[in-house]
Amino acid sequence: MSNAFIPYGQYWSTPFAKWQGPIAHLNSLRLAANVGKQALEARHFPTDRIDMGILGHTNPQLGSFYGLPYVTGLMGLESLAGPTVQQACATSARVLQMAAAQVADGSSRCALLITTDRCSNGPIVYYPDATAPGGSGHTERWVLDNFGRDPYAKNSMLETAENVAAKFGVGTAEQHEVALARYAQYQDALANERAFQKRYMIDIPITDAGFRKQTGLLASDDGIFATTPAGLAKLKTVLPGGSVTFGGQTHPADGNAGMIVTTREFACEVAADPKIVVELLGFGQARVAKGYMPMAVAPASQAALKSAGLAIKDVDAVKTHNPFAVNDIAFARETGFPLEKMNNYGCSLIWGHPQGPTGLRSVIELIEELVLRGGGVGLFGGCAAGDSGMALVLRVSGS
Repeated sequence: MSNAFIPYGQYWSTPFAKWQGPIAHLNSLRLAANVGKQALEARHFPTDRIDMGILGHTNPQLGSFYGLPYVTGLMGLESLAGPTVQQACATSARVLQMAAAQVADGSSRCALLITTDRCSNGPIVYYPDATAPGGSGHTERWVLDNFGRDPYAKNSMLETAENVAAKFGVGTAEQHEVALARYAQYQDALANERAFQKRYMIDIPITDAGFRKQTGLLASDDGIFATTPAGLAKLKTVLPGGSVTFGGQTHPADGNAGMIVTTREFACEVAADPKIVVELLGFGQARVAKGYMPMAVAPASQAALKSAGLAIKDVDAVKTHNPFAVNDIAFARETGFPLEKMNNYGCSLIWGHPQGPTGLRSVIELIEELVLRGGGVGLFGGCAAGDSGMALVLRVSGS
């Protein structure tokens, strides 16, 4: 056990918006600072008790050289220092692992986690190279080029899904069945005027690019694709001869999420309900063969369970970062956890993938699901660039 705790209710996520959508023009670091300050104030959190911060983001923005101090400075937390983490889709899990370790060893008593990303309008980076012919350098479209090609494995992320689909004998129809099921689960989060999402979700004030004048409000996920059997049946596979369609994969998105990790005593003091205890139990990571990224979730999850002294039979709820429907199929076959019981109330396959905050939103929803069921053990796992994966185990009790 990590001896680190998440105060119940001291976390938040914004809605996620499709890329090139309503918040595509906003600097993600400045937006995360504004939202985080708003969230902490709404929760009456004693910010003077925070003694470290961790920022997780993947796509550079203006000012991101300064990382965490830039964001916390904008939040009015000018004495707060800490690292900035970039681990693609595993960023949230890594941020949580680092915070838990700091709290467990006494280096910190209260850590603020801010995760954010904007896939929209990703930077175009120029790398000078004076030794190249004519001194010409190299240009990289940060988001699109890296989605399209792993510089080590030399394949696209889509091709990793096709490789795993072929390995497990998964066709388009089976992937579409998972997509339909996940969309139906997401509808449960929208029931009763989005009662589930309102347990943790915070609105985004939409402003001009200079954050001066408010022009709107983003109060719910934007860009969710309606998923129906008839609609899926019309889709062609993205790659000729492949099995993955646009209906069987997620979409890039924008958004942010935040959380507090602290000691048991302080978690009880500041929790929205002090009877509810959320304890981080273990973490795990894995890397699989080149070109098989979706398979990394299962071994990472098994490593997390081992570190927590548990087995998959002890798990009550599972959330995954599933950029492809193939991810969940591979996970279910390798672990034996029922495919239909995973990802209640939604997942990144449906609400999109802003990278940095994707996992943190999943963990928040996992906590809320466990609270509603009266407690239990939860597992979150997700794949990440470089054919890697990361996972964590937590326990909710007292609900």
